[in-house]
Amino acid sequence: MEQVSSTGKPVQITVTDGYDLKGFKGDTPVTFVRAEFNQVVLGDSAKITVSPEGTAKYNFTSSFEFNPEGGITLDDLAHKPVFLTVTEVLPKEKKQRDEKTSILGQAVVDLLPLLEGESSFETVVPLHPVPGSPLEPLRSGVKQCSLEVKVFVSEPLLTPAQISGGSLLKVTLEAAYSVPESFIPIGPLQNYMVGLQVPSVGEKDYPILFKNGTLKLGGEREPVPRPKKWPIANILAPGANNIPDAFIVGGPYEEEEGELNHPETDDESQLSFHGVAYVNMVPLLYPGVKRIRGAFHVYPYIDSSVYEKTKCLFSLFRDTGHHLIQNNKVGGVNSPLSKPVISKNLKEDKTVKEKDIEGKPKPGDVQAPSIKSQSSDTPLEVEPSLCHNPEGQQYVEAGTYIVLEIQLDKALVPKRMPEELARRVKEMIPPRPPLTRRTGGAQKAVSDYHMQIKNISRAILEEYHRMFGKQVAKLGSDMDSETLEEHKCQLSYELNCSGKYFAFKEQLKHAVVKIVREKYLKTTSFESQEELQTFISELYVFLVDQMHVALNQTIPDDVQGAVSTIYTTSEQLRLFAFEAEVNENFEMAAVYYEERLVREPQNLEHWLDYGAFCLLTEDNIKAQECFRKALSLNQNHIHSLLLCGVLAVLMENYEQAEIFFEDATCLEPTNVVAWTLLGLYYEIQNNDIRMEMAFHEAFKQLQAQALQARVTKQKSTGTVEYVEEGGKVESSLGPWGVANGSSTTAIKVEAPAGPGAPLSVLDEFLEESSKLQSDSREPLLSIQSQDPTISQKLSNILLKEIPAKKETSKCQDSSTFLHPTTYGISQTPTTIFMETIRFLMKVNAVQYVHRVLAHELLCPQGGPSCEYYLVLAQTHLLKKDFAKAEEYLQQAAQMDYLNPNVWGVKGHLYFLSGNHAEAKACYERTISFVVDAAEMHFIFLRLGHIYLEEKEYEKAKKTYLQACKRSPSCLTWLGLGIACYRLEELTEAEDALSEANALNNYNAEVWAYLALVCLKAGRQLEAEQAYKYTMKLKLKDEALLAEIHMVQETVGFGNPSF
Repeated sequence: MEQVSSTGKPVQITVTDGYDLKGFKGDTPVTFVRAEFNQVVLGDSAKITVSPEGTAKYNFTSSFEFNPEGGITLDDLAHKPVFLTVTEVLPKEKKQRDEKTSILGQAVVDLLPLLEGESSFETVVPLHPVPGSPLEPLRSGVKQCSLEVKVFVSEPLLTPAQISGGSLLKVTLEAAYSVPESFIPIGPLQNYMVGLQVPSVGEKDYPILFKNGTLKLGGEREPVPRPKKWPIANILAPGANNIPDAFIVGGPYEEEEGELNHPETDDESQLSFHGVAYVNMVPLLYPGVKRIRGAFHVYPYIDSSVYEKTKCLFSLFRDTGHHLIQNNKVGGVNSPLSKPVISKNLKEDKTVKEKDIEGKPKPGDVQAPSIKSQSSDTPLEVEPSLCHNPEGQQYVEAGTYIVLEIQLDKALVPKRMPEELARRVKEMIPPRPPLTRRTGGAQKAVSDYHMQIKNISRAILEEYHRMFGKQVAKLGSDMDSETLEEHKCQLSYELNCSGKYFAFKEQLKHAVVKIVREKYLKTTSFESQEELQTFISELYVFLVDQMHVALNQTIPDDVQGAVSTIYTTSEQLRLFAFEAEVNENFEMAAVYYEERLVREPQNLEHWLDYGAFCLLTEDNIKAQECFRKALSLNQNHIHSLLLCGVLAVLMENYEQAEIFFEDATCLEPTNVVAWTLLGLYYEIQNNDIRMEMAFHEAFKQLQAQALQARVTKQKSTGTVEYVEEGGKVESSLGPWGVANGSSTTAIKVEAPAGPGAPLSVLDEFLEESSKLQSDSREPLLSIQSQDPTISQKLSNILLKEIPAKKETSKCQDSSTFLHPTTYGISQTPTTIFMETIRFLMKVNAVQYVHRVLAHELLCPQGGPSCEYYLVLAQTHLLKKDFAKAEEYLQQAAQMDYLNPNVWGVKGHLYFLSGNHAEAKACYERTISFVVDAAEMHFIFLRLGHIYLEEKEYEKAKKTYLQACKRSPSCLTWLGLGIACYRLEELTEAEDALSEANALNNYNAEVWAYLALVCLKAGRQLEAEQAYKYTMKLKLKDEALLAEIHMVQETVGFGNPSF
């Protein structure tokens, strides 16, 4: 905090009144008030007689001078109160020369408001009775004796700039648990204390002492809440030890920052008599964090170990401790000596034995290896006698730990408020107002056309009746065709001459335009006259057909029934688009995606799907536009925010990426993927502290989800286990994931820049790891650590990969794309990185996946797994690197031989590489499992295709039938139709092909097989029509086209050009 000016400022304390006072001798005693601060008596009030009501008017003012450069400083005001002692003057007895006094009670005034910018404040403080005092003790329902106090300074001690630029540090030592048995008082009185050194930039570390520890026997529980106590000795009234309105409230251990923030058994880590606890204060550098609290193990104070972790040789107790203990009985903050001196031994033979524990806050110990020490790495040579602490071994069996709380008045690093993040997002992507609700679309356009046809037909009938009604009634059924033709000519002449024909045409024009726009999606001019004529012909056929539909509805015809239509749903369109993606027909896939957007432009899921498709085709600009469209529809949609952030990172708009990721974590603080992506962003920015913070929060949320899932499962099976409070069980939760194992070493991998860099690093590292595994037969990255600090705090070990500045490795060929949804086997999320990989693979963000795979490989609870190898194989399949993909699939199969996803992806690998025999074996094995693989749709399609190639038509029919039942599409019905046709089941073949044609009437192969069926069935007209569309849609299968020509020659019809 910025220091104030060096001139002294008087601080005045005025005691105005006392209430509900009582004395030893009567109800109207004579009393006075003594004010003390910082071990100095400020003065005594006049002797005042208490009224019968218990009130005393003191009006006593005392003062002291605040001077930060000498005497009383800011720290004194922060942790030292003003003591007000009320003393009764006893009546003189006979022959008594001097007055006798007796202390009634003590009150404390906290001066903290002066450090918060106040220049004056009034307060009523309770008067705590001393032992044996007649004053009433503090309890509910009873009036408490008190003093009214006013504190005044002429001007604020701190300016607004100093207040805003500084913060107040509060340290609370709650208790030490599992202390050694030697602490039990069987001999002289013992004094228990703890020291803490607070690091200070540019200055010496600031020492804090906690004295007067009280020993409680085993089995006694600390009450919660309980008041916090002043770090000051020799307070007369027991109640005055308590800091006003400050309580220890405890809390769930899972939310603590210490080493014991998960269930575990007491371990056998080395501890000592002169102990030291390492407090990781890095979380105080996280945005918005103002408080850390946790349990910290007490380790032996061994110079070499302390220096290794803190780069510091100064010992608060050894070098200055005894001097402070003997010469400073008040306690609190004390200045260290100018030069540390290494003493000979820690134990002193004194009447009062001292048990010392030092707290060493450090900028990053095992919990945060990413924080680099500013001290020299020069090794320390120490005396052998200083490297051993035999007396401290009594802590080893006890497993002693302390519970410590460190709190700031305001965060060192401010956190952006959710409102600010939401405002920034709105500035980048203005919310899209909802469209005016109206009935539209292709179906509405056609129904409007039907209505106009009915209206016009009604008007024409009325005109005909006006002109020829009497004649028709007279002739009745004797009218001949010549008369009807004459009536028709006269009616046409009348409509043209009267202008009614033109009016009817204009009336119909608007409905036709709507059909062109809504049904055919034609809104731009045609590129050529030929294209225009083709479209007009197609439109004319459609309009005439729909006119007949409308007329049949107006004038029912018993002969011809209504034509049924099949309406494709949004889910079907998504499936069709997916099939087109896999078959590399990206143009058709884009048509399906765009049709979904035209139907429901306000559906953000459609925009996200289209954006994921654009990521697959490496059109990042269009993908970003789609994701931002989705976010404009709902600015609180988490996936839209995350995808906007991912695209911002890929396009190097880092400031925007931070806004998107932070907003996502604010809107959904329990989202594991959001925190992980934020941590990956901070890694790119080389912000190690915030990266650790984000990964730690992601792990905590994943841990909570795993515990909740476990409890839910136990409840559903009726086997809920209850653990007694305070009991400890072995944890199955490890850093960044579940299933805790051994500690691991931190590894830092630097990826070279350039295309394919991250993946090549993974490949090289994986090859080396495989060699190490085969030689040592030990789990990869499972190096046992003997350091007790490592084994105690695994959850914050950071395994880091320095990314290349720009990811340029891209998918070269999308024909191998497989839909990367969550795997078919139900799997518990193991790490935060695998959770994120699943999300990124689902949206085709393959460029970002490589970065996360590196973290998964190096994560203590991640590393090579079946799912890891599967993802890695898919990334190589996208590049058509079949050799690498096969290698990783072999390793996946070794880890989980019964995983259907392994065999499914393996089948795709062989199918795409042309080895259909192996693909067939893999697909058959996949569908034989009880549990389905992730994408059974394409497994059925490709297995059916192989059966057709090998002329196993019965198996092909059965396979395609299964596909049609699960997810029908044009391709599934087409495959079924082909199988039935080859089996000479023409009726079933025609039904299946008709279904395929209804779902997609632009598939040339469907028309080709319809032509074959009609030729075999002897239906010439339909055969010619099907053949016409086959040629119009340019069938590419030359063998199938030759077969059609051969059948046409055999039956003698079907080709109009003969």
